Amino acid sequence: MDHKTKGLKFAKSTRQRQIISNMIKGLIRNGKVDTTVTRAKETQRYADKMVTLAKRGDQHARRQAFRFLNDKEIVTELFEDIAEEYGDRDGGYTRVLRLPPRRGDGAEMARLTFV
Repeated sequence: MDHKTKGLKFAKSTRQRQIISNMIKGLIRNGKVDTTVTRAKETQRYADKMVTLAKRGDQHARRQAFRFLNDKEIVTELFEDIAEEYGDRDGGYTRVLRLPPRRGDGAEMARLTFV
């Protein structure tokens, strides 16, 4: 039984699961990320948590975000630009839009964007 487990493992090692933080970096930098539906939904959970940390805005929240993202420029952009933009919103900072299937293997694709 999988007690006390949250999130998907994607049947990969820990190093390969770091793709979620890389997708969040791309989302903050570009405003959108195209990926599979499963990864988009899992990334959406963590991206919303990062925006909530940015809205808090204190030093501890900044350190928690840096621990997850490992990029000082991205954390600065998150706390200065995105936190101001979503200051009055209570949640649901991102959306997952379905795209046509991928040509190579027919995987369900999605676009993760900020609202």
